[in-house]
Amino acid sequence: MIEKAKLSKQIKRYAEVSGVVGKLATKLAGKKYFGISFDKDRHAKNLTSSLGKIKGPLMKVAQLTSTIPDILPSEYAKQLAELQSNAPPMGQMFVKRRMINELGRNWINNFKNFENEASKAASLGQVHKAYLKDGTEVACKLQYPDMNSIIEADLKQLKLIFSVYQSYNKAIKTNEIFKEVKDRLLEELDYKREKNMMKIFDNIFYKKNYANIPKVYNKLCTDRLLTMDWLNGEHILKFKNQKLEIRNKIAKNMFLTWYFPFYNYGIIHGDPHLGNYTITKDYSVNLFDYGCMRIFKGNFIKGVIDLYNALQKNDKEKAVFAYQNWGFKDISKKKLEVLNKWAGFIYSPLMKDKVQKIQENTSGTYGAKVASEVHKELRKLGGIQPPREFVFMDRAAVGLGSVFMHLKAELNWYRIFNELIENFSSDAIDKRQKNIIFKKRN
Repeated sequence: MIEKAKLSKQIKRYAEVSGVVGKLATKLAGKKYFGISFDKDRHAKNLTSSLGKIKGPLMKVAQLTSTIPDILPSEYAKQLAELQSNAPPMGQMFVKRRMINELGRNWINNFKNFENEASKAASLGQVHKAYLKDGTEVACKLQYPDMNSIIEADLKQLKLIFSVYQSYNKAIKTNEIFKEVKDRLLEELDYKREKNMMKIFDNIFYKKNYANIPKVYNKLCTDRLLTMDWLNGEHILKFKNQKLEIRNKIAKNMFLTWYFPFYNYGIIHGDPHLGNYTITKDYSVNLFDYGCMRIFKGNFIKGVIDLYNALQKNDKEKAVFAYQNWGFKDISKKKLEVLNKWAGFIYSPLMKDKVQKIQENTSGTYGAKVASEVHKELRKLGGIQPPREFVFMDRAAVGLGSVFMHLKAELNWYRIFNELIENFSSDAIDKRQKNIIFKKRN
């Protein structure tokens, strides 16, 4: 059972984060109402450093919102994008207390060896390498204490940032985005759900050779501890100077790892930052962190494909219908043009049957220039409210695009994509999704 929020813990958390977030809100408000200027670059660095130290959901939110175009000032988005999996870890005494809570006083007897120092520390928990009695290497993912208590405090602080920034920048309305981020964060605290999602992905990729899913050890899992296979691999950026053939293979494997589940089962891994996967010696993908998984109805996937076909044929009426299927509302002719500019960028590599890079301009952040142009035009039109489903779809597309840009991969994205959506049926998606969720495999 997930820990319930406790008022005392929330109050303590307010004290920790209110200074961090309050400074940002005060400075943004001062800029709006009094024209007070400040060094946003320096303040953004300080904010990022502070969030890394206090950990928790607010740090995770920072990671998520950093990839949504213009939801925060660009200086902050740039800095917060650096908050990946490099938070300072909790110490040895913390680990011992938590493991006793999860597996009992004799917890260490389950292992031949357990490394006290975390191999990776992130926003909601940290990972320790261990060895089972038979020598099997495993990863123990241990959730930080009182996450439910502090998530309420952190989300209220996030709402404050959104409301202050949106008061003078109305390009993106944040109500639905806030709801989506809140729901996904609560899911990330649910280790039972994450364990089930790992098993679902194991079933999805069972006969595929390009993605590796960790095996889960049920007897060593609790509400706040996940024990799974340790998958060995290298950071993807270590391959960016390899031969083009190797870089292309990695890029294709990454594309399929993310989008095969999406177009066949309506499920996407919503967090493609660099700490959530490694690359093996045969260039397949080790996929980690199944807390941020988004499940879509088949009709939504149909809307994604309908928009692609509408852009291919320059069919504006079909494009409006597709956006409405996504959940966009009140789409005027002008707003349609602006939305199509962003969609055209995201779909651009898929439009032509030819070998090409994900984008020709490899300098800067993936999509930054287009996002800036879209932002300016939306402001003129009074802004727009993205539907909840858009948040993690967009995050996956931008995150993967950045990876492909680093790799300088040159592939026929059109053919890879069209092979995935061949014989698509929204009813088939819903049926497969239901079957895969309840399927058990020995």
